[in-house]
Amino acid sequence: MSTKPKVGFVGVGYMGHGMAKNILQGGYDLMIKGNRNRVPVESLTAMGAHEAGSLAEMAAGCDIVFLCLSNSPQVEAVIRGEGGLLANGKPGLIVVDTTTANPVSTMALAAELEAAGMHMVDAPLGRTPKEAEAGTLDAMVGAAPEVFERVKPVIDCWAGSVTHLGPVGSGHKMKLVMNFLGTGYAALYAEAFTMGAKVGLAPQLVRQVIGGSRMGCGFFETYTQWVCDRDPDAHLFTLDNAAKDIGYVCLMAQAAGMANPMSAAVRNAFASAVAQGKEADYMPMLADHIASLNGLDLGEEVEKGRG
Repeated sequence: MSTKPKVGFVGVGYMGHGMAKNILQGGYDLMIKGNRNRVPVESLTAMGAHEAGSLAEMAAGCDIVFLCLSNSPQVEAVIRGEGGLLANGKPGLIVVDTTTANPVSTMALAAELEAAGMHMVDAPLGRTPKEAEAGTLDAMVGAAPEVFERVKPVIDCWAGSVTHLGPVGSGHKMKLVMNFLGTGYAALYAEAFTMGAKVGLAPQLVRQVIGGSRMGCGFFETYTQWVCDRDPDAHLFTLDNAAKDIGYVCLMAQAAGMANPMSAAVRNAFASAVAQGKEADYMPMLADHIASLNGLDLGEEVEKGRG
């Protein structure tokens, strides 16, 4: 009989599918709970996963449950809901939240689970769905040491790099610091390309000079695959999700009692795009929004630069 824990997984979308697949391939008995999209659910059940009829069934039958959802309200509903994990889990259940979430919410949920004899781990992700499928994501983990040791073998199935940062909440805090930098770069790049075009520098020239300098980086490379090459799949992360993340950054800063002029400005850049119906656009497309505010079509500026 296997001594491995029984694992549940809620949210088998872009990132979750690959993570769940790699847990299965690690030899774990896996129960999944999907959403309206049946494609990833059917893919995983064909590989041997069991589909839970309810969260209550998963909570009662699993030792560790992973969450990979869109935001903190969804996480709160899965944990606190009438048919959720808190009401139906057995003592010792570990809930691992890989969502990019609000640490204030995470800490509150952790306290409620602890009071019921359960445990919370936050393990937000770095990298993309490509690395999720390959099992090479980055995991930033907040957990008590003994709980971390119990979940690490399962996280190792889908992560190439696992960093235990400290107690519960540490992972989500670090993820928000990281996403502040990412959204900040996106907003800076958007304005820089518009500024260049306004003064007669084609986007390709900006890419050539900046990309080859000390200010170039991997994020700049993927960003310019959209701006200069018009590759819509360069960075598949929506402006709506980015706006959510930078909003959480500002809430974290507010809770810490700090002045945050830069993150507030970045939040406004993304909020402006979302307010004008661009929420389904991807991160580098913020550059087109900023260009439009300044009376430019960035695609046309790219074409001019080819002439």
